Amino acid sequence: MEWVRFIIGSLCILCGLVIALIAAFGLFRFRYAMNRMHAAAMTDTLGILMVLLGLIVLRGFCFDSLKLGLIILFFWFASPVSSHLLAGMEVEISDRLKDNCEIEETERKGGRT
Repeated sequence: MEWVRFIIGSLCILCGLVIALIAAFGLFRFRYAMNRMHAAAMTDTLGILMVLLGLIVLRGFCFDSLKLGLIILFFWFASPVSSHLLAGMEVEISDRLKDNCEIEETERKGGRT
């Protein structure tokens, strides 16, 4: 039973590392910030999930597993918020983005819409 747990945990960690390498390649390869942000978000959600899930399987189900599960939840809640803020900043400051995408102009009423 110990070998099965080791193999499953190792495969999860290996899968997470492969996803992180692909995302790192995407960060350097893509030209636009939105595409780079997508590659970085892939690492935040899927890559870290697989590595931490592999650690949970290797460690067994104990208090440390609960801590690792809470780290997964934190990343899953924080990553979309930070990606949304970065995308909003890119839309506001990039002149080239309007040449490549259709962006609707909205009327502002005292704050960001």
